[in-house]
Amino acid sequence: EMAAALTREGGEDAFRRLFRFYRQRDASDLRGVVDFSAPGGQVFRSQLSISSVSDQDAYKAGLQPVSQWKAYGLNGYPGFIFILNPFLPGCQRHWVKQCLKVYPQKPNVCNLDLHMAPEKTIDLWGQSKEQLRRKSSSKRDPRSLLEKLRWVTLGYHYNWDTKKYSANHHTPFPSDLAFLSEQVAAACGFWGFQAQAGILNYYHFDSSLGIHADESELDHSRPLLSFSFGQSSIFLLGGLKREETPTAMFMHSGDIMVMSGFSRLLYHAVPRVLRNPEGTALPSCLDQALSSDLPLGSVIEPSSDEDWQVCAKYLQSSRINMTVRQVLAEGQKFPEESGTNGKGQASSDSSYHQVNSRAKRHKPNGD
Repeated sequence: EMAAALTREGGEDAFRRLFRFYRQRDASDLRGVVDFSAPGGQVFRSQLSISSVSDQDAYKAGLQPVSQWKAYGLNGYPGFIFILNPFLPGCQRHWVKQCLKVYPQKPNVCNLDLHMAPEKTIDLWGQSKEQLRRKSSSKRDPRSLLEKLRWVTLGYHYNWDTKKYSANHHTPFPSDLAFLSEQVAAACGFWGFQAQAGILNYYHFDSSLGIHADESELDHSRPLLSFSFGQSSIFLLGGLKREETPTAMFMHSGDIMVMSGFSRLLYHAVPRVLRNPEGTALPSCLDQALSSDLPLGSVIEPSSDEDWQVCAKYLQSSRINMTVRQVLAEGQKFPEESGTNGKGQASSDSSYHQVNSRAKRHKPNGD
């Protein structure tokens, strides 16, 4: 009813009106937000390809057997799959640590590279861990470099100026994240998925992600995979046009979204980051210890207590999202580009995350 009322108003398009509604810091009416942990209404169970991923490969990726996953679809959004936290106890910690300690390392690219000298961004973790560990709840404490991180790109590095990928700007894609992505894609019926590009988003309670559709990949037949860790958020999934009213849904730590087929090119956004609904500093799924008998060949690495203390402190006010894409179809190549080396990056990161409610524009970006 709320969405319908907002749609009838004049002025802004329907998506932007709902975005602004949920962006408000005092927006307390969340009854219209789909909660997949208590599915109903337009939510239905989605069938997975259980035989496509062996239990052993799932374990190696830190996942429960696919037969135990709870996957859902949404009426009106063919190709959209929402998987409720399928991670084994303790395994989310690995991906959080990778996103904070490993993936921001060179030669990968981050927003801080745009306005800091290269030597200043070599070891963000090393420069930030003590400051984070000692950090109080006071907003007066200076932010560490890790807290200033907004995005990191992997594999084929997205160019924010041209909205394109390039053969000339590529670094090796992390093998652990590629393996995880391949198992999730296969379970959803996408065999042979190749993880070629990743965008990591780092959100805080004042962050949002503007309205956009992911169109830059040359192959749209392969899915977009999205993994969330830490605090929760509201995710808006719209239509092929911005005039279409989106559906709002919660994303909690460990949840995975797959956008494929018709849903692959839909407009979407994150208007708001929410505190963990359990009322604790961190979701209980992040308190679980990692099993001591990891299978041979597992990509999951145990986190030291020291490292996890830093990660946990960061996540008390933050959310991390990993999105993984296949850029090229099998055998496909990038078109020839004239007059560019493909290495340009945007001159400003201000359009990517909006960090206050007074921001006037929400430009389309990769999620």
